[in-house]
Amino acid sequence: MDNNELREKWPLLKDKLKTAHPELTDEDLVYSIGQEGELLKRLQEKLKKNEEEIFYTLNMMG
Repeated sequence: MDNNELREKWPLLKDKLKTAHPELTDEDLVYSIGQEGELLKRLQEKLKKNEEEIFYTLNMMG
């Protein structure tokens, strides 16, 4: 999933992530254009997954 696709799908992905992982807060799920790396880092830390696993999760949800 590239940055454009992430931006387009983020509202849906955010809802799915929050449902699947209630431990994620609104702050964890803040997405800003150009700050994709920060979002991925927060998700990695909170979900205890590496970058590849995060991308896999996002692709499966989106």
